[in-house]
Amino acid sequence: MNNDKIKIQFLGAAGTVTGSKFLVTAFGKKILIDCGLFQGLKELRQLNWQPLAVSAKTIDIVLLTHAHLDHTGYLPLLVKHGFKGTINGTSPTLQIAEIILKDSAKIQEEDAIRANKFHYSKHKPALPLYGLPEVENTLPLFQQQPLNEWIGINEHIRYRFRYNGHIIGATFIELQIGDKTIVFSGDIGREIDPLLYPPEKPEKADVLFIEATYGNRLHPAEPAINSLEQLINRCAARNGTIIIPSFSVERTQLLMYLFWQLKKTRKIPGIPIYMDSPMGRNVLEVFHHNTEWHKLSPDECFEMCNTIKRIKGVDEAYALAEDNNPKIIIAGSGMAAGGRVLTYFEKYLGDKNATILWVGFQAEGTRGRALLDGATEIKMRGRFYPVKAHIENIEGLSGHADQNGLVDWMNKLTSMPEKIFIVHSEEEGAKGLQEKIRETFGWIAHIPQLNETIQI
Repeated sequence: MNNDKIKIQFLGAAGTVTGSKFLVTAFGKKILIDCGLFQGLKELRQLNWQPLAVSAKTIDIVLLTHAHLDHTGYLPLLVKHGFKGTINGTSPTLQIAEIILKDSAKIQEEDAIRANKFHYSKHKPALPLYGLPEVENTLPLFQQQPLNEWIGINEHIRYRFRYNGHIIGATFIELQIGDKTIVFSGDIGREIDPLLYPPEKPEKADVLFIEATYGNRLHPAEPAINSLEQLINRCAARNGTIIIPSFSVERTQLLMYLFWQLKKTRKIPGIPIYMDSPMGRNVLEVFHHNTEWHKLSPDECFEMCNTIKRIKGVDEAYALAEDNNPKIIIAGSGMAAGGRVLTYFEKYLGDKNATILWVGFQAEGTRGRALLDGATEIKMRGRFYPVKAHIENIEGLSGHADQNGLVDWMNKLTSMPEKIFIVHSEEEGAKGLQEKIRETFGWIAHIPQLNETIQI
């Protein structure tokens, strides 16, 4: 075998934390690892409208590490532009990807309608990146694959998915091309997680792609449930409403679990708790039907769900926003990029008794990052809203491994990889992990740039 024939292009998640896409070309096959949307900064989001550096028609197969939008959200465009291969992932990944893509399409369609109605887009007319028809054309290409079983692409190439924590269904991918093993970490979960099992670890990687979302940071030593208890009690003492923007996959379910535990032990006030995320409700069903992927029993899932009131429709959401009684609302999306949480922001950002509580990573260019950085006003739906609410943050709830967790995930490797690429990170996180890898193992890791191409 001639290993010089392996070419890898960084089509996303290089120099940034979103838009994961890695194209592997070998033995006449083009394999796309993940197919995500860019999020955050405007210049990144504009990349979603640009054609890929490779024709979608030439790609043979897509392998998904997990279902988050920054790993799957570009799939409808890939299909629209001519991709006709299979899209492969674990059963929960494909179930959640369907939920996420439909939700993404719906939000984009609604945003375009609103922009045209209120004339706050420079585009005439404003159009969605894609809509529900493009998603419906994508779903027939989904092909469920098992954990831990090698699956052949051709006589020279095979792959397998391995459990990785982070969210339900998430995996890292081992791709064998001839005598080379290339490992794509996807997003790595935490060793101790209330809902999910610890991630497995690779034993061999000639080439390693490792995420570094938290590459320069450590999670707090104090258990997240203790931090949440203290913060909720402090905020509730102001007798105001607490809004928690939350990622609909895993983070919302984790918050529901923690609130259930705190309510059972009466460690927080008895104010009502609401979950307003249509996608979050659907993901709960995936939890119910995939019990082998997480720690909760069916009875525990049922009891947890009955503790939290779930909002069903838009009218109910508007009524809840207008209710002046103290309450806790968990609503999508996690970085306040869109979704139901904006309805509550419109009402409560200007309320000095209200609290906006962040519970996850906030990428550059998002409303979440702006608020954490002290913004005094935020633009939403064509208008600027003053910020008077209290802005709070809990870091210990992240579903990502921190710097120590990332290094620990590498410690079963029996030999030094020939190449290590640090991806899915902003600059400081990538450099932090790069230095930690050098200190710990004496290995040199490369931080690639967008659209860079390398030969193995």
